Amino acid sequence: MSSMRHGDLVEVRSASEIAKTLDDTGSIDSLPFMAEMQEFCGKQFRVSRRALTACFSDPPGTYRGFNSDRIVTLDGLRCSGAAHDGCQKACVIFWREEWLRTVGDEPQIVSDVEIAPITRSGDNYRCQATELLKATHAMSRVDRVSRYLDGLRQGNFTVFRMMRCVSIAVIWWIRTKLFGLYARGSQTKTPIESLNLQPGEWVEVKPMKNIIETLDKNGQNRRLYFSPDMRLFCGRKLRVKSRLDKMIIDGTGQMRRLKNTVCLEGSTCGCAYMGLGMADCSRCEFTLWREIWLQRCDSSEARDQ
Repeated sequence: MSSMRHGDLVEVRSASEIAKTLDDTGSIDSLPFMAEMQEFCGKQFRVSRRALTACFSDPPGTYRGFNSDRIVTLDGLRCSGAAHDGCQKACVIFWREEWLRTVGDEPQIVSDVEIAPITRSGDNYRCQATELLKATHAMSRVDRVSRYLDGLRQGNFTVFRMMRCVSIAVIWWIRTKLFGLYARGSQTKTPIESLNLQPGEWVEVKPMKNIIETLDKNGQNRRLYFSPDMRLFCGRKLRVKSRLDKMIIDGTGQMRRLKNTVCLEGSTCGCAYMGLGMADCSRCEFTLWREIWLQRCDSSEARDQ
């Protein structure tokens, strides 16, 4: 039975202790312990949330439930991509409770070792994102509601936030039924624009009508989806967090090269708009922005908003 909750102070066990929990693929129940996680061994962190649900990118808004209730995320810990040829997706790391101890528990006295996680499977990369389909299962509507209530009981969110997200999901469902996918364009070959944005620069998200002109009938610009929640940023001024030149694709393990794409500070996926229960999605992925959807703005003007 799960024991770690939001706010608990925990310590990542030693590499020796963790190695004893792993199968011959370096995993527990298909969730791998990645090389990037070793630097956190012996350090203390707060539990961010219990990982109950996760979204999957193909198709966008696919709902998945974890096969185990013994998985958590820790405050601020994302994958550096250092052991995966510099993947820049910066995914939230999932932690099995077997890899953690509650601070105050007596540590085991063991000699430390280096874990050698498997970072490739044939020609493709292997990480938690590529194994997500194996570590999770499809959820029915009843299962989504049940997981949502579990998230409330586990302290992942408040009653107020749950009510707000349910209301948003219902409104968005009605809107989609009446008018279809919001951000749909008519381009057969979507346009490109290069701003060469750098971390720290301020940008303004263009109006919705301008963004639609850059999309195809599936709401994509060069295979990158403009998700429903992104429309809420239109007209807002945000700072560039990082450029995104390459990332490993969910499920496939293929490295995809990107151009003219950035992440913005404060912009993470808005799963509340994807369906009931997904407001508790534990992935909290950074939203990816094509530069053609943005325009530079003056920093002093941005701070005055």
